[in-house]
Amino acid sequence: MFHKEGHRIIIASFFFTISVIISSDILIGSENIKIILQSGFLIFYSAILWFFRNPKRKTMIDNNVVLSPADGKIVNIEKVKENEFFNDERIKISIFLSITNVHVTRFPVSGKVIYNKYNPGKYLVAWHPKSSEKNERTSVVIRNNYFGDILYRQIAGAVARRIVNYAKTDLEVIQGEDSGFIKFGSRVDIFLPLISNISVRKGQNVKGGVTILSIKN
Repeated sequence: MFHKEGHRIIIASFFFTISVIISSDILIGSENIKIILQSGFLIFYSAILWFFRNPKRKTMIDNNVVLSPADGKIVNIEKVKENEFFNDERIKISIFLSITNVHVTRFPVSGKVIYNKYNPGKYLVAWHPKSSEKNERTSVVIRNNYFGDILYRQIAGAVARRIVNYAKTDLEVIQGEDSGFIKFGSRVDIFLPLISNISVRKGQNVKGGVTILSIKN
C-alpha cells in the first residue's frame, strides 16, 4: 500500500516511465542501449514505489508507553533545553530517516494537540546537531493524561523539501495513527519529561507506531 502523499508522483512517474520505454523501443536501434535505458527507468520507478510505501502497522494502543513517531535509527539521546515550547530541560530522542526508511510519521501517544507550528528554515543535513533548531520543521505537542505534554518535531534534511503535517490544534489524536509524511531524507525528534524511563539506545533501529521509546514509571 502506498501513502496518499505519493499518489501524484507515482502516477506521473508511471506514465513517464512507460513513455520512455515505448519511445526507446521505437527510436533506439541498439538492443544493448535500449535494455540499459529501459532497465534504468524501471529501477527508478521501483524506487519511487519503495519510498512511498505505507505499511499498515498493528499498533497496540497503550497509555503506559510512548511509541516511536517514525521509522529509522536513533542517532542521539540527550538532555537538552527545549526552547520553543517548554523552555525547560527535556530528554530528546533523535531518529534519523534514511532514503530507504518508511517516511510516514505517527502519533507517539494518544491525546489532544495543544500546539502545532510550522517553522521555515535551512536545509542542513538531518543528522547535524543544529538541524532541530535551524532547519525547516514542524513542532507538535500532544497533551497526554499519563505522560503529560509530549513534543515531537518533523525536521527537513538536505534533500527533503516538503514536510506534511496532519496535526491541528485541539484535534484529538490516537496513538499510532498517521500524523504526516516527510519527503526524502529527514529526522524526527521527540522531547520527553526528564523522569521518563527510556527503553531504547543510541544506534537502535526503530519502527513508527511499534517500538516503545519510554515506559511509564
